[in-house]
Amino acid sequence: MRTQFCSDVGIEAPIFAFSHCRDVVVAVSKAGGLGVLGAGFMDVDELRGELDWIEAHIGGRPYGVDVVIPQNYVGREEDSLTEQELEEKLWAMVPHQHLAFAEKLLTQHGVPPWPETGRPKIFGWTRQTVMPCLEEALTRPNCRLIANALGTPPSDVIQRVKDSGRLIGALCGKRKQAIQHRDAGLDFVVAQGTEGGGHTGEIGSVVLWPDIIEAVAPLPVLAAGGIGNGRQVLAAMAMGAAGVWTGSLWLTVEEAHSQPAQKESFLQAGVDDTVRTKAWTGKPARVLRNRWTEAWDDPGTPEPLSMPLHGLVTADAMRRTETYAGAGETHEVAMNICGQVIGQINEVESCRSVIYRLLTEYLEALENLNQLAVTD
Repeated sequence: MRTQFCSDVGIEAPIFAFSHCRDVVVAVSKAGGLGVLGAGFMDVDELRGELDWIEAHIGGRPYGVDVVIPQNYVGREEDSLTEQELEEKLWAMVPHQHLAFAEKLLTQHGVPPWPETGRPKIFGWTRQTVMPCLEEALTRPNCRLIANALGTPPSDVIQRVKDSGRLIGALCGKRKQAIQHRDAGLDFVVAQGTEGGGHTGEIGSVVLWPDIIEAVAPLPVLAAGGIGNGRQVLAAMAMGAAGVWTGSLWLTVEEAHSQPAQKESFLQAGVDDTVRTKAWTGKPARVLRNRWTEAWDDPGTPEPLSMPLHGLVTADAMRRTETYAGAGETHEVAMNICGQVIGQINEVESCRSVIYRLLTEYLEALENLNQLAVTD
């Protein structure tokens, strides 16, 4: 199974693996796919360390970096401000009741406090915070691809990536968004159905994929949302996808750095245990349903703020629930990003085994279909 886009990127199989874990990125790329490091929750110093490690261990194989430059966010018009100035301005806009409500939920469920004083840093969800990360990624020889998770990147960003000789694309959940990506000059589009984890739209994959593939042809489209086995890969490829963009598959692999308690939450989850909510970032994102999502979605509680303000509200909860995943009832207020396909993932595999399984299941499903076409 090899497409033209595989040749463009320099990989053997059209399997793209989004992960926040550097070990997963390396393992997938070494196994013939393309690991994509999610940098949306990193500052430039953390990203630099992760990229140093990846470059030292990936053996010359290509990989990608996924950033978050929202098309619309609070503070977007403040281009003249420094990162620190923008951060101060945004923090001043966060109501105390939101911070108090978040802390109340954490305390109620026994999540230990963060050992250091001071506010958490703003995530890379603004131009000021993302651009240093992007520039850092563009210094790395094996980074072949940049993806934007939210909206069409600014024109100067697109040109900067293209001038570096790399490919740039973006995720979308609607035909209109895909056309905007194409018209902006992106090299590929990731069409993510509502089943997918993280920020996602409302249209199901089986409807969305062919709609976007048709709308932007011949631009390569990677299918995302609901891919957990080779049969689903075959369905995407049959619709004309140039490859598959996967995320939830890699949450429980051997190489993933998640705490054991968090991995267990994923392994025990069913296909109906996720919810699309604004409870973590201020934009609809699919995560495991728990007390945190239910509390923020309750009409009687504070309304989630716009991005990136709500990220400031939840930043402390994100780091504490990840670090102390096994403490108290932390799982009830943890940010467990995943898609509905998490219900298909019930055992721990290595990254290489996952890719081998996807390809084997793909070929078996293709053979079964070919047999249906045989007539006497």
